[in-house]
Amino acid sequence: MDPKSPDSVEYALSFGPFRLLPAQQLLLEDENAVRLGSRALEILIVLAQCAGELVTKGELMTRVWPNTVVEENNLKVHIATLRKTLGDGQPGRRYVVTVPGRGYRFVAPVEVSASAKTSLDPSVKAERVHNLPASQPRAIGRADIVNALLSELPGRRFITIVGPGGIGKTTVALGLAEALIATYRHGIRFVDLAPLGDPQFVISAVTSALGVEIHSDNGMRDLIGHLQDKRMLLVLDSCEHVIEMAAALAEQVLDGASEIHILATSREPLRAKGERVYRLPPLAVPSHSSGLTASQALGFPSIQLFVERAAANLDGFELSDADAPIVVDICRKLEGMPLAIEFAATRIDAFGIRQLSELLDDRIRLLRYPKRAGLPRHQTLTAALDWSYEFLPSDERDLLRRLSVFAGAFTLDSARAVSADANCDVVEGVANLVAKSLVSADVGGAVVQYRLLDTTRAYARQKLTESGELETYLRRHAEHHRDLFERAEVEWETRPTAEWLEDYRRRVDDVRAALKWAFSQDGGISIGLALTVASIPLWMNLWLLEECREYAERALAKLLAQPRPDGREEMKLLAALGHIQLHWEGRRPETDIAWTKALLLAEQLDDMQYQLRAIWGLFVSCVNVDDYRGALARADQFTAVADAKGDVAAGLIGARLTGIALYFLADHGNARRHLERARDSYVASLHQRSMASFWPAHLVAVQTTLANILWIQGFPDQAVRAGRSALEEAQATNHVPSLFYVLIRAACPIALYVGDLTEAEHLTAMLIEHSAKHPLTMWDAFGRCIRGTLLLARGDITGLAFLRATHERLRESKLRSWTAALLPMLVQAMAEVGQTAEARMIIDDAIDQFERSEGKWCLPELLRIKGGLLRLEGSSEALAAAERHFMQALECARQQEALSWELRVATSLAELWHSQGKTADAHELLSSVYGRFNEGFETADLRNARALMTSFSGQKPS
Repeated sequence: MDPKSPDSVEYALSFGPFRLLPAQQLLLEDENAVRLGSRALEILIVLAQCAGELVTKGELMTRVWPNTVVEENNLKVHIATLRKTLGDGQPGRRYVVTVPGRGYRFVAPVEVSASAKTSLDPSVKAERVHNLPASQPRAIGRADIVNALLSELPGRRFITIVGPGGIGKTTVALGLAEALIATYRHGIRFVDLAPLGDPQFVISAVTSALGVEIHSDNGMRDLIGHLQDKRMLLVLDSCEHVIEMAAALAEQVLDGASEIHILATSREPLRAKGERVYRLPPLAVPSHSSGLTASQALGFPSIQLFVERAAANLDGFELSDADAPIVVDICRKLEGMPLAIEFAATRIDAFGIRQLSELLDDRIRLLRYPKRAGLPRHQTLTAALDWSYEFLPSDERDLLRRLSVFAGAFTLDSARAVSADANCDVVEGVANLVAKSLVSADVGGAVVQYRLLDTTRAYARQKLTESGELETYLRRHAEHHRDLFERAEVEWETRPTAEWLEDYRRRVDDVRAALKWAFSQDGGISIGLALTVASIPLWMNLWLLEECREYAERALAKLLAQPRPDGREEMKLLAALGHIQLHWEGRRPETDIAWTKALLLAEQLDDMQYQLRAIWGLFVSCVNVDDYRGALARADQFTAVADAKGDVAAGLIGARLTGIALYFLADHGNARRHLERARDSYVASLHQRSMASFWPAHLVAVQTTLANILWIQGFPDQAVRAGRSALEEAQATNHVPSLFYVLIRAACPIALYVGDLTEAEHLTAMLIEHSAKHPLTMWDAFGRCIRGTLLLARGDITGLAFLRATHERLRESKLRSWTAALLPMLVQAMAEVGQTAEARMIIDDAIDQFERSEGKWCLPELLRIKGGLLRLEGSSEALAAAERHFMQALECARQQEALSWELRVATSLAELWHSQGKTADAHELLSSVYGRFNEGFETADLRNARALMTSFSGQKPS
């Protein structure tokens, strides 16, 4: 079988302990999946298919990066990563050899065999539910430790791996996590705390790794709410510099979420409740070197690591009996510290074994002087860093220092933008630093991400400080991120959100670092202001709203303190603050102030997009507090601006806003006409990202309101279809605010209206599930409210507790329009348990509020409920008052052309008249309303009306 033949689709390439399945893009080691980035995997496939043959650099780059121009050093980085993943250089493992100046050759014997499609084990399938870094170094010599911890972790929920920098804590933690992938139903999340410059960002780092969106000012509560029903492992890496916050987080998460386990790494214990501390020892080193053969020395993991890394940097390197004692001495001098051994091994190509040992010995002796006093292992690592750093070529030393300004992962383009000068070839330098283990490369994505280990970063930052260049490169770093996010701000308006976030979300730690410098005493205020404004979409899309608010408020204060503030920056900051404040409970006084100021500035700058954005914000604010006349005025203002600028797309959004305001004002016919125009004229190119990212998208908002109008007008089947269409649109776009909006405003209430309790149960479960993922006080309250209504609809009185608590929260937040349609269940349930007086107070308050706000869309229903409560009192005066309320509700429903409300009122009034002996009048009233329906006959209200009419005539219902 020829693996290079296009006809050979299903085959396996076997070498050493590995089996490579090209058709499945899968590499197995002893039948366990090996995670490898797509580029590195493609390189391996090409080399293994051509085993024994020279594959030139050009051939590899054409195959791996087709139709793309890339730097040759990208290939070099991926080859280095591939060698580490394969363990190239360990005893018995020799796979990829460099042919200097030409290319690479796969030198291991390869066996080709037919292969049926492999059934992946659970760990492979579970890969989708973790974010462990791809292509991490093999945990050489740590198998026993990993196995020991594996036996403990299921029983102990919290383990911290402790040890000095460079001893391999992260490597062991990742090895342990890899082995546990199949154990945790909801996955494993790796949280790198090393880039954090401030402990307050610990919660944000965890929620970001989890993909949880924090929508309130209590991030810990929201985090625990998301985790409380999950079985998951959190890996908190590099806790030492944020140790108090990390400890507090661990304790609260473990207390609040019983199925969460935590694996932490730190240079010292977190000293938190329930913590099991495991102190990681150095790699084992022979106690003596005299007389040791190469074979004997390779029985120790420290020697294995040295040889593997040396072979990766010097093709053909093998440990000889003559050199074995010297390598043993090197590893003993470095006290078995893995990182130090790696640094030393990378210089084998420059100095050879003997000179390397002598140079390193000199460096360690120097550190033993009192002026460099410290922990022995700290001295050992510093020796290795010093030695590795000082023997770098000068341009690579310069580059390593400059790269230390990056707080997190960076790309090659970013490295060039920040670090380049006339004497520095950044592309070649980064590749060389990766090969020397001073920079790590994650090749798992489409673009390689580079990172300095925190130990190396701290060392290099100190060198940058000593060189007097720190401020220069901090400024360049901040300027680069300002420029980067000014471009991102423009792209955000047009690119798909998921694609945009893939490119920019990893920059969050560097944005934090850049802003911290920019607003420091020696920073650049103008850079900080521009970066704050440009990074607003990042914070918003990551749902780090509280953090965004802090940055925006600080920037606004700095801006307004200047003699001549930039109006455009002020406008954008005010709009961001207004947007964020819309998400807090209720309406803060400063919300309208922010939007009004933003609108004034947008008008002065003739910026139509921000005029529309500010008017839209004021419209939403009016709706949230039941100011529907104000909302209609804002909708008219929005449409006028759009028409004046000839913006057809914005005009359709204006029609949508007008329709929503008219719906709340109970002008259902006109509302429907505006909304149908907004729907029917919609085209896929209609894109107003500024008014859709954090509130419902256009079609969802239109269909949601139309669904309610259709139900009110007496078209329940069409209402259900419109609600379902809105839900499908929200799900298709994966737009979280749209999903919440349609579930709360239409899908769940309409399912309850029509009496489809099975569908209501399904939709409510969906709402609650998403509320746990995206906690926001309002959404959580609405979810509980609907849950309580559903329980009551099923006859479960425990739903009353849900409704009472959430109704009070929402009433205090002045968000009553969101729950008005659910009031019937609340007051009826209260009446059933004897709380009639309180129920009367609630309904009277609601009627008063909606009459004052002209929000009459549900007034017929509220008047009907009031009549029902009066009827329960039973006195002749109460019955007369109940009849007056029913008649008032009937007239109100007819004026609104609200047939469904009219049917409900007619049913209640008919029941009253029947009890008073006026059965003929009752039948005539109810049948006249029922006869105007032409659909929805199997919905709850129509079934009830039909049954009642049948009972009037003494017949069984059909």
